[in-house]
Amino acid sequence: MLLRYGREEVNLTLPPGIAATELKIKEMPVLKDPAGAVRKALLHPVGCPPLREVVQRGETVCLLVNDPTRVARSEVFLPLLVEELKEGGVREEDIFIVFTTGTHRPLTKEEMVSLVGRETASRFPMYNHDCRKGKELVYLGDTSRKTPVFMNRRVMAARRRILTGSIVHHFFAGFGGGRKALVPGVAGHETIQANHSMMLQETARGGVLAGNPVHEDLVEAALMAGGDFLLNVVLNEKKEFLRVFAGHLVQAHLEGCKLVQEVYGVALDAPADLVIASCGGHPKDINVYQSQKTLENAAAAVKEGGQLILLAECPEGVGSDTCESWARRYPTFEEMSRALEADFQIGGHKAYAIARSLQKATVYLVSRLPEETARLLGFVPCATLEEALAKALGRLDPAGGGAPLAYILPQGSLTVPVPGPEIQAQGNCK
Repeated sequence: MLLRYGREEVNLTLPPGIAATELKIKEMPVLKDPAGAVRKALLHPVGCPPLREVVQRGETVCLLVNDPTRVARSEVFLPLLVEELKEGGVREEDIFIVFTTGTHRPLTKEEMVSLVGRETASRFPMYNHDCRKGKELVYLGDTSRKTPVFMNRRVMAARRRILTGSIVHHFFAGFGGGRKALVPGVAGHETIQANHSMMLQETARGGVLAGNPVHEDLVEAALMAGGDFLLNVVLNEKKEFLRVFAGHLVQAHLEGCKLVQEVYGVALDAPADLVIASCGGHPKDINVYQSQKTLENAAAAVKEGGQLILLAECPEGVGSDTCESWARRYPTFEEMSRALEADFQIGGHKAYAIARSLQKATVYLVSRLPEETARLLGFVPCATLEEALAKALGRLDPAGGGAPLAYILPQGSLTVPVPGPEIQAQGNCK
């Protein structure tokens, strides 16, 4: 079978004697008319009036748009959002776009145009967010969990803020999308760091919203900032539209999360001896920082002491100097855990999450990273999938001496293994 690797595909061939199962997201019919679905969602939103009734003539409107690490097909729905804003009386000259980069790097002009479409890019001002530029931030107060809320000054100066994006699982915030367009999307570094430090708590898990401190703190901070309307989409691995959700930033997002759990969650009967996971290609494997999401999912499917192959090109390297420096500074998981509890840092949290997965299994990384860097992060570096497979097969130790069980995740960044009753009873998955 073919697995995506960057912008290419590589062939996976397993030898005889391996009991292999492909884990994929649930097949769902795609929307035949995405534009029509967007218009319908805008006219019949969840939990609030239609967008054209929310806005008024003379108001300035900020459209919050995903950066390249999170595909949302913004080029499809942004022109329709603008149509609705104009129906509500908003003038084109009062609309602008801010990209929700969080702690990520700024976008190039070419990336901006690619994300929103050439026509939209030619009509509206577009801006990067910089979470570290204090003069571009405004302080709104603290959440009940003592998170100081600093937000992009330009975003807050707008009369209306429209949140857009896509919804997928998130390994400690429960789900992406929704409130994340504001926080961490256009929040200050101090805000993001304080919120993300709650990932160390047991209830901060993928697929969990109720009682998840990260999620609840994000919602509180986003409501402080004031999101006036939400438009989120759920896509399949081909970036085709499955559903469109619009309306109140909390209520509409929750409806989308229910669908994501249904589509992307895959029940397991037993943990595997071997897991082979592709991130799903570009941009999901653009760097280690993004590829960690696939590692997290794959680790949930492998048995303790098992073998895991991660196919992630990582043409932009680690993606975080802090992540790399933490791996260098704290060579053991125990040291890193203590350091993160004492001084939580964005980037350090990714190094911690990677190290946490590596406690469960040996991970063979097929990538373009220098071998030294891959080893520094705790991976076994491999130049090809064939090399990784040969090394992993040589260390398989199936229970009872039977045929090794293997899971293949061709859409690793999306596919979220859910423990079945047998695994839960055995206590192999949290």
